[in-house]
Amino acid sequence: MIQPKKKLKANNLDVNHLKNNHLSIQFSLDGFSFCILNKEKSTFIALYDYQFKEVNNSPQRLIENITSIFENEELLQHKYKSVHVTHVNDLYTLVPKPLFDENKLQAYVSYNNKVYPQDYLVFDEIKNQDIISVFIPYVNINNFLIDKFSAFDFNHNSKILIESLLSVYKYSLTPQMFVHIDNNHFELIVITNKKLQLYNTFKFSTKEDFIYYVLFAAEQLKLNPEKFELVMLGNIQKDDELYSIAYTYIRNVSLLENRSKYKFDVSFTETDKRTYYTILNQY
Repeated sequence: MIQPKKKLKANNLDVNHLKNNHLSIQFSLDGFSFCILNKEKSTFIALYDYQFKEVNNSPQRLIENITSIFENEELLQHKYKSVHVTHVNDLYTLVPKPLFDENKLQAYVSYNNKVYPQDYLVFDEIKNQDIISVFIPYVNINNFLIDKFSAFDFNHNSKILIESLLSVYKYSLTPQMFVHIDNNHFELIVITNKKLQLYNTFKFSTKEDFIYYVLFAAEQLKLNPEKFELVMLGNIQKDDELYSIAYTYIRNVSLLENRSKYKFDVSFTETDKRTYYTILNQY
């Protein structure tokens, strides 16, 4: 049985009265997480995070892991008022809306990924940015979740990150670079003048890899390391080596502060709110 790496739950959570709550689910080939939002009280009341350590992860292995979690976790065996699902993968691309053609989805994603004729592609519009996110969802997981919940909304995590960060930082006058750290990759988002300038995913194994991509992106966008703000979120803390090396080369470095419109059960720490930013912003 797969055990959660992180388990947060309100002491007064009643598993028999969940039907009016919202369930958010997020997964990648190497992990699965879910959280529950009590909308009546505007409060997050639970969050579970599972990590998969297999060397050869695949969509088939992912469905086996998720099936096991659903079989053993009582909170996932109930009906909810609404369910939202986020796919985390690098099988995506962003297309300017004026250039977008719904008949060319495969062509867009094939610039960065191997696309097969049988692949199912979908797209989302990113609010207020004239940008379309085109991606390949894990169809086997969607089908599994349809059987469990009958209906749900789903997106790619690019939409979640871009929309949530732009909504919070839309009034900033200083160019800002955000890095969302995950286990072996990070998303890099640059916002200037209330507009998205860059969104990309980078795989890394060392802190030197990490800072190379950050500084290279800054150079390409002509961002001065003495002036732009680097805001770090996801799996990151001030005493981590990634934070330290960033602070060595960039003057203004900080961790993302919680600005959610929702409240959190006392079991959530500030670190939890930053680490699980994407799933806590997909309501």
